[in-house]
Amino acid sequence: MRKKELVAMLLAGGQGSRLLALTKRNAKPAVAFGGKYRIIDFPLSNCTNSGIDTVGVLTQYKPLILNSYLGNGSAWDLDNPDGGLHILPPYYTETGGKWYEGTADAIYRNLDFLERYDPQYVVILSGDQLYKMDYSEMLAFHKEKNADLTVSVIEVPWEEASRFGIMTTDEDMKITKFSEKPKNPDSNLASMGIYIFTYSVLKKVLTKDHADPNSGKDFGGDVIPMMLKNGHPLYAYTFSGYWKDVGTIDSYYNTQMELMADDPEFDLFDSKLKIYSNSNLSAPQYIGRRGLVRSSFVCNGCVILGSVNHSILSSDVYVGDGATVEDSIILPGARIEANAHVRRAILGEESIVLENTILDGMQLDDAPNHIAVIGDSAVYPKKGGASE
Repeated sequence: MRKKELVAMLLAGGQGSRLLALTKRNAKPAVAFGGKYRIIDFPLSNCTNSGIDTVGVLTQYKPLILNSYLGNGSAWDLDNPDGGLHILPPYYTETGGKWYEGTADAIYRNLDFLERYDPQYVVILSGDQLYKMDYSEMLAFHKEKNADLTVSVIEVPWEEASRFGIMTTDEDMKITKFSEKPKNPDSNLASMGIYIFTYSVLKKVLTKDHADPNSGKDFGGDVIPMMLKNGHPLYAYTFSGYWKDVGTIDSYYNTQMELMADDPEFDLFDSKLKIYSNSNLSAPQYIGRRGLVRSSFVCNGCVILGSVNHSILSSDVYVGDGATVEDSIILPGARIEANAHVRRAILGEESIVLENTILDGMQLDDAPNHIAVIGDSAVYPKKGGASE
């Protein structure tokens, strides 16, 4: 294999329990987002737009839909024979095997994959974030500082800093302290969970971390504190663009609602940093004689006989005659039957809201922040009671 300068490792194996019913049958990075996309499209598109041609996707929880969606990587121009996209699940060796124990353990157990390309640098990414970033600019910063590790950070409001892993730096952006969700933060530079390692250093620190029986095998909780303690040069790279973790129902819902603003902060239609997708969208959408659509994203294959307002409809969604959909996110293949009314809700893939039914997150006391969430293939309401 030809030696690579930079290889990306994308952590996509998390269970995503904070997305509730949406991840009961699906890995978090494979959850539909913004109509035609899935969450993993965003970091993969960033790799393509950054000129990275070799990406390892580390899978684990419920990988079937994710693996099928990724295919051979051609949708993101990652099907080249000298690199490309590789799916890396946990596997057994002669000494046994088990699920990844943490983010650092996941990379450690794929060092053999990295050895094939013997890269100078490795960028480690999360599969549940919404942002556009050129990693080559972060790599240039890493080289300039002669860093062993560079952590991408973003300034957050001081009152929110205690919710994040916080990096304290000197005037040269060298990291002097790392604090995980500090009660009294002395910095507002929050880690984005995006790391560039010099590969020779990465191998050494992961091997040392693996040998430590007291380690949680996590980059933020274990590897970064160990590197700071041992005097490694660690630097913070400040990212000034749009960035959101979409791993909670609140964030997943609100970031998509923001996409429909007249001048959205995150622009899906920016041709300079295009978002690529492997969605197989075939038939055009159909809006019936009494159908009405306002301020919404509507993907191919949708049939709208009722009314849709300020909502995102993924592919092949059906909205029946007299039905209304408002302030909602409808995932692929979902069906809202005649005269049903859906407001402030997220409907999972292939789910059904039965006719003459009202599903309104504002009327559900147990809904997270009054957002109703219906899982994949669920029917609302169930016989004898409400669905998930």
